[in-house]
Amino acid sequence: MAKIIKKKKMQKIKTPEVSPLKNTPRGDINYKNVDLLKKFIQDRGKIRSREITGVTIQEQRLLSTAIKNARELALLPYVAKTSGSNSNRKGGRKND
Repeated sequence: MAKIIKKKKMQKIKTPEVSPLKNTPRGDINYKNVDLLKKFIQDRGKIRSREITGVTIQEQRLLSTAIKNARELALLPYVAKTSGSNSNRKGGRKND
């Protein structure tokens, strides 16, 4: 009889992230500090998660409200512009 060999799951090695807010006081996290807020937004306009950025829960809450306020005041875009055209997509119009 053949033995059944179970494969062990690969464990992900979690690297400790260094917070980009380490040297900034919490009072500096507001909608006016656009340069700081851009570090926490992906190129498509999404807010980066806490696991990626390495900030604490309280800092993530402050960041998300500041980003949302900055978007509402048009300091930050809701969605970044895409460089692709719709003509390559299925069902898109083709130029004659």
